[in-house]
Amino acid sequence: MRPKKTAEKFKMSASTLRNYEAKGLIPPAERSSNGYRKYTIQHEMYLACIQAMAPAFGMEVTTEVLHSLQRGEWDNALWIVREKEVILYEEKKKVEQLKRELEEYSVTGQGFSTEERFSIHDVSLQTGVQKSAIRYWEKDGFFTAGRNPENNYRLYNEADLVKITFIQVLQNCVYSEDTVALKQSIKMLDQHNLEEVSKLADQVLTYLNKTIRSQMRAISHLYQLVEFLTPLSNFR
Repeated sequence: MRPKKTAEKFKMSASTLRNYEAKGLIPPAERSSNGYRKYTIQHEMYLACIQAMAPAFGMEVTTEVLHSLQRGEWDNALWIVREKEVILYEEKKKVEQLKRELEEYSVTGQGFSTEERFSIHDVSLQTGVQKSAIRYWEKDGFFTAGRNPENNYRLYNEADLVKITFIQVLQNCVYSEDTVALKQSIKMLDQHNLEEVSKLADQVLTYLNKTIRSQMRAISHLYQLVEFLTPLSNFR
């Protein structure tokens, strides 16, 4: 198929198609006698895979996976996406744990403690978030840490950890309009309002469910491409 027809089929520009080829995301196209590129069913399967994987895993992961395919590293390509699935699952567990805590607070009538304070070092150890990221998120307006009156060091409370948990979850997700909207909701969140926190947790879980469905569609395309590229005896 000629470049223009292929580009139209996948609703992209011919320059994007050439760019994918230049970056090694699709195999080099053969040339016709008059110099035009000729794209095959294999190229179309690569392009379908790219369009499914990019919104689900991001272009960086998509590029890594497709480069693995170009090198014939079929299993490595699959392990790359499996790692991202595991990360998504772990982030889902964090939000579900927060939901359970909120339910317990609702039963007892308590809220997040504002009296117990944590240093930035303690917060980093508890959450696994680097100190530089915590400082950046504070500078970006997500929360405002208290200060130790003796040494002016930052101090965080349990309510601050709620926002840090939400931000951390979204940081591991692909940048999109959804993640931008959710991050804006985190900025506006009154983390002392348990009902508001619970609603946001539900929204994040809905987004993660949407993401796993997107990832499954992408993996389906990837597996079809792998089966197409590999001899049956070598892969099954």
